[in-house]
Amino acid sequence: MGLIAAETINELNSRLDAVAVVGDYVKLEKKSGRWWGRCPFHNEKTPSFTVDPERKTYYCFGCHEGGGVVNFVMEMDKLSFPEAVEILAKRFGVSVIRENTDGIINTSEIEKKKENLSVLYNRVAGSFSYILMETQEGAAALRYVRSRGFTDELIQRFRLGYAPQETFWLHKFLLGKGYSESFLAESGLFTKANPRKAFFSDRLIFPISGRQGQITAFGGRILNGDGPKYINSAESLIYKKRETLFAIDLAMAEIRNTKEVIVAEGYMDVMALHEAGIRNAVAPLGTAFTAEQARLLGRWAGRIKLLFDSDAAGRAAAAKAILTCRSVSIPAFVVAPESSADLKDPADILKEKGAGYLQQFVKKCILDFEYLLSENKRSLNNSDSNGKARAVSSLFPFLDLVDSEVERETYIRRIAEAFETGIQPVLNDYKVWHDGGSTTTPKNTEAIVQRSIRMNDELYLLNAVAVNCGANSSLFAKLRSAIPIEGFTDHNAKELYITLEECSRAGSMNFEAILNGIEDGALRQFVAENAATKAFSEKPEFIVADSIRRVQEERLTRKQNELVLRMRAAKSDGLSVDDLIHEKMFIDAELQNLKGVNK
Repeated sequence: MGLIAAETINELNSRLDAVAVVGDYVKLEKKSGRWWGRCPFHNEKTPSFTVDPERKTYYCFGCHEGGGVVNFVMEMDKLSFPEAVEILAKRFGVSVIRENTDGIINTSEIEKKKENLSVLYNRVAGSFSYILMETQEGAAALRYVRSRGFTDELIQRFRLGYAPQETFWLHKFLLGKGYSESFLAESGLFTKANPRKAFFSDRLIFPISGRQGQITAFGGRILNGDGPKYINSAESLIYKKRETLFAIDLAMAEIRNTKEVIVAEGYMDVMALHEAGIRNAVAPLGTAFTAEQARLLGRWAGRIKLLFDSDAAGRAAAAKAILTCRSVSIPAFVVAPESSADLKDPADILKEKGAGYLQQFVKKCILDFEYLLSENKRSLNNSDSNGKARAVSSLFPFLDLVDSEVERETYIRRIAEAFETGIQPVLNDYKVWHDGGSTTTPKNTEAIVQRSIRMNDELYLLNAVAVNCGANSSLFAKLRSAIPIEGFTDHNAKELYITLEECSRAGSMNFEAILNGIEDGALRQFVAENAATKAFSEKPEFIVADSIRRVQEERLTRKQNELVLRMRAAKSDGLSVDDLIHEKMFIDAELQNLKGVNK
């Protein structure tokens, strides 16, 4: 769609009310011409966070976080720059204009359509809610919801509604409100076979909202008759189910506060958890938990708890969700019932045993690997000669997503112990599987999640150089003189290093050429996304210099550890370690020098 035009950003900056925007997140008090509050970026008792309404900036004297209002919204809601600008522009009445290579284009047509859809969905949600809470037609649905232990306050907070059995009322109602036939036909509220027939009929309605609370879709639960138990709106301009989570708008504040999120299986599960005071619960939308959803939650949460049904389908969903979380470098925990009495969904537990019991129940969780290990052991058929090999190899997809070699080795030892086999056979089978050979579990199994690249110090350095090479071609020369390609261990970092070397030799040190030179699609997207965040644009020389020191320090630390191991091995074999000691002393001195520079 193009970059946001400078005139849009200038207009937004002129209209922004810094106190109003920041005040949505932080309680502010005015002192000495400035507004003060407790910093949202670190814990503090005495307010050291300040907002300057004239300059429209914020700064914390405690943790030294600071910047403009757009940057503040980006940090708090973990948004990209364009996302933050669009949200603020909408709030302050600024039209978003974008640029492309042909000049300036106004995308107000698409934005207007999105706005109209959002207004429509919010209006329809209000009608559904009124029918549920205030009419005889919705009385049976209301009785059902209350019977599950949900209070009217919770029902209204989730904006639940009821879609009447009569299927043509909604079309007639909306025509009367001035909507056109063509707009309604594309709204997703009506069936494709008959554009006057409502998509939802005789169903309890669950509005689905975006992060800012705007309704983008609906889910419907059947109450009588035949048909699927749940149906959801089709995807649209304002609704992408792989990127949306039920109740994310209601859970956001608690997730941000606790740095933890509970991913439950369905709408009712989430409502039960919220009713019990567990306000950091969300659910995927009629599909498996996706990498996009995990990545979104990873912006605010460092820990994901999975709360799925205990039946076969729920256990399979939990196993798949574990791999999804690990694919974006987030460890998952699984809420595991300790007794058969707890093999119930959260709504039943809430109704039968109360909120306090449910609060304790969700604390009983185990680490993702331990859950997978126990599931594989439980399913092992000892009479099957290949059963043990199949159970062990079923854990290989998880091992492949573990970031740390040390952690992976620990898990391999646990697998060997659990299945009473040697470590080496497990290692051998894993290597065959990892290299694409034929094993019990094929590498292209559906359980494998699409490759996700994880940021580390080496990639951070290479990204900083790549993003800024166009403006400062000397950055790569500084990197090359400080660290040869052999100094890197991450294969993605090595590939990016090679690309930079080739572009340097060809005299094409610009970002477009660098992107085009990256053969791996996942790496190309990773670099492009990092460039779009502007994370490496401020003080690139300092970023590169500091990153070089960190990578050098890591490299020397690895050498230091390797020498220690070699010295131990030599001593056990009765060999001289004098040369190794001198080499280690040299490495120690270099490392100490680097650490001194970093102070």
